[in-house]
Amino acid sequence: MNVSAIILAAGNSSRLGTPKQLILRNGQSLLRRAAETACASRASEVAIVLGFDASRMREELHGLPIRIVENPRWQSGVSTSIIAALEALPANCQGAMFMVCDQPGLNTAHLDSLISAFSHTGRSAVASGYANTIGVPALFDRTLLPELLQLTGDRGAKEVLMRHAGELFIVSWPGGALDIDSEADLSLLL
Repeated sequence: MNVSAIILAAGNSSRLGTPKQLILRNGQSLLRRAAETACASRASEVAIVLGFDASRMREELHGLPIRIVENPRWQSGVSTSIIAALEALPANCQGAMFMVCDQPGLNTAHLDSLISAFSHTGRSAVASGYANTIGVPALFDRTLLPELLQLTGDRGAKEVLMRHAGELFIVSWPGGALDIDSEADLSLLL
């Protein structure tokens, strides 16, 4: 199963006020940790979308077997990063698994659970379930990519998941409830 793991890491973390990609936990940046987690998964490849301070972010990723996609339009919202990643997908890609670097509880086992569910259920989308919602990491079959390419502004892929709720398989992941968007979240992490 050819699944591309795509880490969306182009933003400038305006709500937090500091680049969350570079927040250190146990001596390692959240960006590097997410990349290593994805690289250790069953994904066929790992691509990381960069935008804000891309050269500094590249330094964090040095030596990893990843593909970097630069999004020059990152300030126009997350949709531009999704589109940049999709336009750079390999032709043989069967699914795109989107993830972020600010979910410190993410582990390879959960990513592999999503890939396994995708390959065994025949569903067109697989998402993580936490805190009474669904979200990333989420995996989309190639047939849904044209819909993702239509996203605009700061709208993520959740609306595509919701449109295909009947075809969606949810993998429970309680750890997904913690993501780093505010100083309070950061305090919980540290």
